[in-house]
Amino acid sequence: MASGVDSGSDPGSQDPYAKLGITADTGFEDVQRAKSAALESAGDDLQARAKVEAAYDAVLMSRLRERQSGKVSMDAANASVREQQGATQALSGTEARGVLTRLRQFSFPVPSVSSAGWVPDLALVEGQELWLRAGVGVVGLLLLLATTGTADLVLSLTTIGLFVSQVRRGRRPLASLGWSFLLLAVGLAVGALLISAMGAGSFTFPVAPDQLQAIPALLLMLAGALLLA
Repeated sequence: MASGVDSGSDPGSQDPYAKLGITADTGFEDVQRAKSAALESAGDDLQARAKVEAAYDAVLMSRLRERQSGKVSMDAANASVREQQGATQALSGTEARGVLTRLRQFSFPVPSVSSAGWVPDLALVEGQELWLRAGVGVVGLLLLLATTGTADLVLSLTTIGLFVSQVRRGRRPLASLGWSFLLLAVGLAVGALLISAMGAGSFTFPVAPDQLQAIPALLLMLAGALLLA
């Protein structure tokens, strides 16, 4: 039988085809079956099993040389095509499973809002920074009280100074900007309430109303520059 297994094999032969009981035209599947049958016949005999493995390797090497030289039988060519198709299908299946696995494992990041960057820590500055900021605050307060029409300028500079102070102490710029405007707004609101209360009691203001309203905002931002970290 040209493409089957040769039933009259000679186990003692040095020919790998004869050892496996096959011929040179035996198909790939029949070669595999012949190897399995030979190993089953060898049982626990390690030497016999090693000879079967050696014969099988020799057959594969012979088939490889035939393919390289262009001498390929029809069955061998068909077997090679089936092997390539099987490998391609297996690779495609693996890639598809990999894509599906990645899609199942994919999840949109959940936005997290951490309060660590927004809630300030209160820590008094020390050393030269303390005296520098306190001195600048005192100068700003004196300028505000002594000169009319400077409230907007003093508050603007103080707001910028508070922002820079927080950034230098490690706070994020956006959080620093938010706290600077918050303290400014709260200070101005307190100043407006103070003017309303004093006006209701018919008090005489020693300074202009805009200066009086700016004083709480200036003091509050000065405290922020000294404490917010």
